[in-house]
Amino acid sequence: MLENERYGEAMEVLRFLLKCGGQNERHYEEWNSLLDWLEAAFPEQAVPRSVNEAEPEEDDPDEADMARQMVRDKVAQDAGYADKLLASVMNGPLTEQTILALEQLAYLDRPEIDAILVEWLHDTPLHPLLQFRVLQTLRRRGMEGHVSLHRGQEAVEIEIDTVPLDPGGFPDAITRILERVADQTEVHEPTLFYFAQELWSQFIMAIYGTEDYHSMLDEEESTLDIWGAALHDIVSESLKGFRNEEEIRPLYGITDTMRFRYEGAYRSLKQFVAAGVED
Repeated sequence: MLENERYGEAMEVLRFLLKCGGQNERHYEEWNSLLDWLEAAFPEQAVPRSVNEAEPEEDDPDEADMARQMVRDKVAQDAGYADKLLASVMNGPLTEQTILALEQLAYLDRPEIDAILVEWLHDTPLHPLLQFRVLQTLRRRGMEGHVSLHRGQEAVEIEIDTVPLDPGGFPDAITRILERVADQTEVHEPTLFYFAQELWSQFIMAIYGTEDYHSMLDEEESTLDIWGAALHDIVSESLKGFRNEEEIRPLYGITDTMRFRYEGAYRSLKQFVAAGVED
């Protein structure tokens, strides 16, 4: 977060960690010192977001109109502004600035932008989170039809008008999987649940449209248990430094007959976490 200048979010994480018990006292001192420094260095971002602002939501009409007008004003001032936005998205790393540029592209009245982004998605290996953000931009632009692209090793086709624009846009099964983890961790391991929420949000965007994603939507309770247990397992391993699956699996009713599917879900999450570390 600090590398990407997401200081407000970093402060929120630190405040959350300081409320959690059971950690080494030295950790609390380090977190508190870092929080004090951030609040002093970036006071404009020091105010915690409200609960309603915690997750991005689909733009309301007023906000969309204001954003559209802002982009039009910038284009009026700089005829090359649209090309600069495209270049910043297509030639740079995935950062907060990239996301902001994509949001502005959604309001540009240039039809050729759709074709440029679709071709880029189809022809260029991109980070899966960047792919998803581009798909959201295409939907915000009102594009219809489907896009063919590779997500990891899979060739997928995605209907643009079904791409979720906010967390509430995903099917209920996706939320219910996270609720499984909340039932087991929210009270006794709040730190684990916090990071499970963060990981799940990123993972779902990264695998949207893939076989793994569609496998979660079969409406089988066992599927929800498997993915919930795998998420709990991978976050616990990441935080504690060792895997504790023998204790985690029974919490979710993972039987021997479910073990193969469970290990497959765990591997998918593990690969995503490992790719994030490498990036």
